[in-house]
Formats: sequence, C-alpha cells, structure tokens
Amino acid sequence: MNKKIFMTVDGEKKLRKELYELKSIKRPKIVSAIAKARAYGDLKENAEYHAAREEQSFCEGRIREISFKLLNSHVVDIKKIVNRKKIFFGASVTILNIKSKEIFTYKIVGDDEANFKKKMISVNSPMSQALIGKKKNHLVKVQTPTGCVKYQVIKIKYI
Repeated sequence: MNKKIFMTVDGEKKLRKELYELKSIKRPKIVSAIAKARAYGDLKENAEYHAAREEQSFCEGRIREISFKLLNSHVVDIKKIVNRKKIFFGASVTILNIKSKEIFTYKIVGDDEANFKKKMISVNSPMSQALIGKKKNHLVKVQTPTGCVKYQVIKIKYI
C-alpha cells in the first residue's frame, strides 16, 4: 500500500496545472521536434533528434511522477481545520529560538511545496516533525547537525 502524500489545495492546483501543461503543450512540441529531427535523416549522428528524445524522456517521467503523486495525494484544506490551537499540516507557526532570541515563521506544507526561501517547510522535515501536535507556548527541541536547538511556539495560524 502506498503512503499518502500530503499537500495543500494550492499545492494540488500547481501540480494539476503542471501536468496539464506537460501533456497539452510540452508533449506535442516534443513530438513535433522529434518528427522534424527525423526528417534530417541519419538518426545515429542527429543531435537534434537525441536532444528531443532526451527531453521526451524527462517529460514523460515527470508526467508519471505527478500522476502518481496526485493519485496518492491527501489534500488538506486548511480552511476546514477545526482544532486551530494545535500545530498540524498547513499551519503557519511563529517560533522563538530560546538561545538566540530570533523569531521565525514557517508554514508546514507538502514536500513538493516546500521552499525555504518562502519560509515553507516540508511536513517531513525535522522542524515540522518536532512542531506537529504542539500548542502555543510549548517548548520544542529540534535536533540539528550542530546539536539540539530549543524553540518556543509563539503563534499558530491557519491562513
């Protein structure tokens, strides 16, 4: 049995859009490029043909990957979460580093949506795993390569 892949509604929309573009726009362009390259003759030394076939292979692989993820997805609509006092998938969490007094805000999202520059962390990251289930003012210990770091949960939002 396959493990469910958690994603937000926005994450699902982005994957569906990418899948549509791959199937409807990119795939036909690649097929056309392969046909055009075949017309040049000898396929053994035809760089355009080999490049198009490589691009086709990548495209088809990505289509399979996205299709698998959508088939096994568990889409979480954070607007429908009832218990907003605990940290769950989709929460935006503000935390305080106890030692440095720095404040950080992260949103817990699916693996495909994670983007550290946008402060979106994977539900499978050590930070998320430490935060899930906690409430406001709870202390959280996160094991990092440099040692254990302690944080305090300051705010939990579902937006």
